[in-house]
Amino acid sequence: MNTASKLGAYAVGLAVVFGGALGVGNAVGESAPAPVRPSHGSTHAQVSAKPQDDTPGGLQVSQNGYTLNPLTTVKAGEPTDFRFTVTGPDGKPVTDYQVQHDKKLHFIVVSRDLATFQHLHPEQAGDGVWSVKLTLADPGAYRAYADFAPAGGSGLTLGTDVPVAGDYQPRALPAVTRTAQVDGYTVSLTGDLVPGQASKLTLSVSKDGKPVTDLQPYLGAYGHLVALRAGDLAYLHVHPEESDKAGPEITFYAEVPSGGDYRLFLDFQHAGKVRTADFTARAGAGQPKPAAEPSVSPSHGDDHTH
Repeated sequence: MNTASKLGAYAVGLAVVFGGALGVGNAVGESAPAPVRPSHGSTHAQVSAKPQDDTPGGLQVSQNGYTLNPLTTVKAGEPTDFRFTVTGPDGKPVTDYQVQHDKKLHFIVVSRDLATFQHLHPEQAGDGVWSVKLTLADPGAYRAYADFAPAGGSGLTLGTDVPVAGDYQPRALPAVTRTAQVDGYTVSLTGDLVPGQASKLTLSVSKDGKPVTDLQPYLGAYGHLVALRAGDLAYLHVHPEESDKAGPEITFYAEVPSGGDYRLFLDFQHAGKVRTADFTARAGAGQPKPAAEPSVSPSHGDDHTH
C-alpha cells in the first residue's frame, strides 16, 4: 500500500500514514493511494519520499539511522521531567527539525493495555535534549512515541518502552463502540476500518444533545486522530479532511494494514480546552455489533502540553 502520500502544503488533502509522522511516514506494502481531498492551505507543508523501511511506525527504537534515547526513569504517580534525545546517523543528538502541525516533535505516551493516552509537546534544549512534564499514575508497561521529521529528511515515528515499577494489572481492551463521552461531550463514530484501503471515518461532536459547531483549531486542524493496533501498538496518525465548518463533523481517511482491533484517540479543542475521546474499532471480517451504550473516556485535561 502506497501510504506515503504527498501533501504539498496540504494541497492534495490529507495524508494517512501507518507509521507516519504527523503527515509523513512509512509504507506498509503496496495498494491504491488514499483519495485526494481538498486543501488545508499551508498548515501541513511536509512532503515525504517513500522511506526505506516498510515496518509500521512506532515499532522500532531506531530507523534510518535515527534512534530514540530515553534519559529518565519514571515512578508511578510522581510528576517527572522526562528527558530524551533523538540521535542521527552521525551518533549525535539531532537539533534541527521540520515544523509539523506547529511543532517540531510530537510525543505520544500510552499504556501497553491501551487504557491511557497522552499527547504531549516537549521543549528542546540547545544540546538536542528534549524534556516534557510526564506523570504516569499507575505501575505498568508504557510505550512512548517520538513523531518528527529531521531537517532535510522524511518523517519518522520511533518508539520505546517506558517501564514503571510496581504491581501491574493490565486492563482488558474496551469493547468495540461507536460513541464516547468525555467531559460532557459525546463523540459519535461512523465508518469502518477496512484493511488495505482508505476508510472514511467521520466523528461528530455534540454537547448536551446539541451539535458543536464552533470547534477551535488545535495544531492547525479541527481534530487529530491517532490509531494504535492492539497487540503490537503499531502507530497510525491520520489527518482530517478540509472543511470550512468548525464541526460538528470531522472526517478522516485511515488506512490500516491488517484486520484486528485498533484503539482510536481523537483530540479536539472546544471552549479553550483540548479533550480526547477514545474508541475501540475492529478492522476486517467479523466486525461485531458495536456496544449500545457510550464508553466514558477518562479525563485527559492535563494530557496536552501546548
